[in-house]
Amino acid sequence: MPNSSSLNEFLLLAFADTRELQLLHFSLFLGIYLAALLGNGLIITAVACDHHLHTPMYFFLLNLSLLDLGSISTTVPKSMANSLWDTRAISYSGCAAQVFFFLFLISAEYFLLTVMAYDRYVAICKPLHYGTLMGSRACAKMAAAAWASAFLSALLHTANTFSIPLCQGNTVDQFFCEVPQILKLSCSDSYLREVGLLVVSACLGFVCFIFIVLSYVQIFTAVLRIPSEQGRHKAFSMCLPHLAVVSLFISTGFFAYLKPPSISSPAVDLVVAVLYSVVPPAMNPLIYSMRNKELKAALKKLIQLLLV
Repeated sequence: MPNSSSLNEFLLLAFADTRELQLLHFSLFLGIYLAALLGNGLIITAVACDHHLHTPMYFFLLNLSLLDLGSISTTVPKSMANSLWDTRAISYSGCAAQVFFFLFLISAEYFLLTVMAYDRYVAICKPLHYGTLMGSRACAKMAAAAWASAFLSALLHTANTFSIPLCQGNTVDQFFCEVPQILKLSCSDSYLREVGLLVVSACLGFVCFIFIVLSYVQIFTAVLRIPSEQGRHKAFSMCLPHLAVVSLFISTGFFAYLKPPSISSPAVDLVVAVLYSVVPPAMNPLIYSMRNKELKAALKKLIQLLLV
């Protein structure tokens, strides 16, 4: 059996065997990828260029769009290239890089969504202290903490995963390299150290989840106390896009990793992986721009500028 020292490539799970379906997969992924690039790119440019959007909420949204661009660019292009060239191979170093960057960007996005929940909580529950608590320096520190924590976590997981001896072949049952699929290739009992690290990360993720839930319990309690219907509508409009993005991110991620083994199969795992790794980065710009008048106005102005 091969071990990790003799491995120089992994074989990813193919979406289809026939040439027609491979080209269909390439076309669908290309469409989704271009939509994600366009949507997130427009938001980044609009927030960076429009001084009306230089507020904490849009600063975090710009960070979120950068992370979405990075995460979808980590997995989708390689899968598209494999379908186009009718191959399944990814180099050992390419697989390790994919694991690191995907973990880094997904973790940073989750931490950032937690920070954004705090931002919405302060804006609605403590509006008089918003300028003090969410100053530019405080926002920069919170964003930096999210990125730095995710970087450290991804570095630990990647180093730990690829230090484990692999003796179960080199076939990864997923369209990109991820830690659970690499662990399936490990020798018996050698993966327990990484499992322990995953449990610690899961506990941290659960703490973030509880923080988001408690923030929204207090937000909705405060919103329901607002006497005017217009005030309640405005407060809900501020929170609903973030809540929708959080729900999409958490529900797809939780289902991917906590689904019952009885419904697990390569085909189901493939579909679920697309739902949590490809759909959110493409959908988030649409969710955030649908009900946001300021962002829509900035995007409209930017598009008109580009078309001139």
